[in-house]
Amino acid sequence: MPRYKIHRLRDAQQEQFRWAPHTGGAAVVRPKDYREDGWIEARTPYAAWFLLRDRGTPLRVGDLLESEQGELRICKYVGFEEARWELTEPPAGNGSSHPAEAPSSTP
Repeated sequence: MPRYKIHRLRDAQQEQFRWAPHTGGAAVVRPKDYREDGWIEARTPYAAWFLLRDRGTPLRVGDLLESEQGELRICKYVGFEEARWELTEPPAGNGSSHPAEAPSSTP
């Protein structure tokens, strides 16, 4: 049976998420806005939602379920939608327009 890692949206971000407009496409979420809260075995994200509700620890709007393959589903008012982790860019330190480039050693 599939397993899902539970990611709970931190309380500080809950109100902001709650009032944000609904957007199409995959939601981009920041890892720092979430805390891990164990695993659950369920056939689908919807089955996990029902199980957690029945256990007294329901998913809230903004919470995430992550499959063992790394696929994220975010709980919204309309159901579960695709999500992905925000990728942070490395800080620009050498002034180059391409931060991954190493400085040339040739004159």
